[in-house]
Amino acid sequence: MNVQGFHHVAIICSNYEQSKQFYLEILGCSLIRETFRTERNSYKLDLRLGENDYIELFYFLNPPARMSYPEACGLRHLALRVNELDKMVDELTSKGIVVEPIRRDELTEKRFTFFQDPDGLPIELYED
Repeated sequence: MNVQGFHHVAIICSNYEQSKQFYLEILGCSLIRETFRTERNSYKLDLRLGENDYIELFYFLNPPARMSYPEACGLRHLALRVNELDKMVDELTSKGIVVEPIRRDELTEKRFTFFQDPDGLPIELYED
């Protein structure tokens, strides 16, 4: 088997308009395609993040709640690579996003922090 990397990350949101605004305007993703799937009464928003990274944002009526934060079994968080962590933190806080204090990875000595999307999904910013 020869896995070459991730194709996309799929996220299910509870409020489509709020999450759409967050990922487009706060995180700066670009819109690839927005689809309403009549047979499932749901939306799928394809977003580009960076050059080759994609997020599929889904909306379904009444999805089950996310497992407890932060140490539930399963996908733990979404980590985004950034060049200027301080600048990103300033941008987020200026838009009303609560960002945790910046920490340093004890193994790599790189700086990182966390914030949450509208559904409480932990998102990490990791300085490259």
